[in-house]
Amino acid sequence: MTLLDGPVEQVAPTLLGGLLRHGVVAVRLTEVEAYDGANDPASHAYRGRTARTDVMFGPPGRLYVYFSYGMRWAANIVCGPDGTASGILLRAGQVVEGLEVARSRRGRASDRDLARGPGRLCQALAVTGAQKGTSVLGGGPVTLELDPQPVGTISTGPRVGVSAAAERPWRFWLTESRFVSDYKRSPRAPR
Repeated sequence: MTLLDGPVEQVAPTLLGGLLRHGVVAVRLTEVEAYDGANDPASHAYRGRTARTDVMFGPPGRLYVYFSYGMRWAANIVCGPDGTASGILLRAGQVVEGLEVARSRRGRASDRDLARGPGRLCQALAVTGAQKGTSVLGGGPVTLELDPQPVGTISTGPRVGVSAAAERPWRFWLTESRFVSDYKRSPRAPR
């Protein structure tokens, strides 16, 4: 039993303030989004288990990494009970260790933009499909250290860019952080 065993919309905000580490680069998570598998039409696992989504069915703590829009990697941390698909998209963070390495991976990006957005976060950490299915709970190449202290005020709102279940307030972010992505409503989302 881990802290990641619970319902995705309850577990997601607990990741805020946590440190995600891969090699010498560490990112403090500032923004995440919850996706609830078969109960969420915006989830990749909504239509069931496939070769692509198999990792989302558990156990909790594994990385679900996928190539987004044919351009960049994005990563989710699997949560919920083993056998039930759900994941927490890692939307944004602040690079707090390995700044020079992260800068070299992100080109001309400002320090604020090094990990502000799911693709940028993965690029700064050098997370790719090679890490898909690995555990972040220790022993793997990518690790997650949750912050036991309160992280400050947490805001919630609709998820970025989804057209299905767009009204769900399952995007969570540190209210005072400037390392959070801009909200963009999907043009296909119902009004």
